[in-house]
Amino acid sequence: MEMLNEMAIFAQVVESGSFSAAARQLGVNTSAISRHITRLEAHMGGRLLQRTTRSFALTELGQEVLTGSMRILQAARETHALAGTYSQHPSGVIRVTAPVVFGEVWLAPLLPGFLDAHPDVSVHLTLIDNTLDLIDEGVDLAIRISRELAPGLAARPLGKMRYVLVATPDYLQLSGRPAEPDELTTHRCIYLGYGSFGDHWSMQKGKQQCNVQIPARLTINNSSAILAATLAGGGIGLVPDFTARAAIAAKQVEIVLPDWEFCAPYTGNIYAVYTPGKHLALKIRVFIDYLLQAQNSSISED
Repeated sequence: MEMLNEMAIFAQVVESGSFSAAARQLGVNTSAISRHITRLEAHMGGRLLQRTTRSFALTELGQEVLTGSMRILQAARETHALAGTYSQHPSGVIRVTAPVVFGEVWLAPLLPGFLDAHPDVSVHLTLIDNTLDLIDEGVDLAIRISRELAPGLAARPLGKMRYVLVATPDYLQLSGRPAEPDELTTHRCIYLGYGSFGDHWSMQKGKQQCNVQIPARLTINNSSAILAATLAGGGIGLVPDFTARAAIAAKQVEIVLPDWEFCAPYTGNIYAVYTPGKHLALKIRVFIDYLLQAQNSSISED
């Protein structure tokens, strides 16, 4: 049992980034943290950390021990969360990850309202496009946009995401407004140009389908940057609907070919993803409910 405690402390040190930060979070002094790490290294038969006066780095053994230690720390957090599962008063820290642009444009503006409604809850948001392991990274909730989720996770759908074509009124007045997808080939189009996103677009309107190849004059790997180039008069931008929503509402851009829907890979669902378990902490449940209500409100406004 003592070794399990030492492994949890080791994980906390690595997660916090320093012995002193871990000590503050655990409510002990730094020397106590150091003694626990030293005892764990003795149990493991080798050094886990290469320490200097200001920082540390994981050894090869430390990397291996960290994986199991993070799982112990996450299990401890989940067990602690059970204390508030049936409480009528959510409290504690929610560690959330989300894709960068979605987090900037949609999620971050919602957080002040949630914190006002729940003053005893804190949110630690990490914006990253990589898919993190929830247990290894100590994440409570991940917002993911995908057509299908990996097995072994629990999720609540928050809504659908679709891509839209947008352009400024000035550009459309100068270059003309395409009436059919085939006419896009004569326009400057700005879009994602990596991985499954490419210059072959599949679109449909009812039972009618169209495939069109778009000249790759400008591709950008970030939808906020695509919108910025579009607003600068750069052409017709292909962006997620949440990226363009504010600009559309402000009449800075207009939707092009509004009756046409994009097919894969320019479609997906928005999920709130968490590790499965019998009990979901109240703080997580109220946060997901808040996001779902916010998403439904934005859809109804559209």
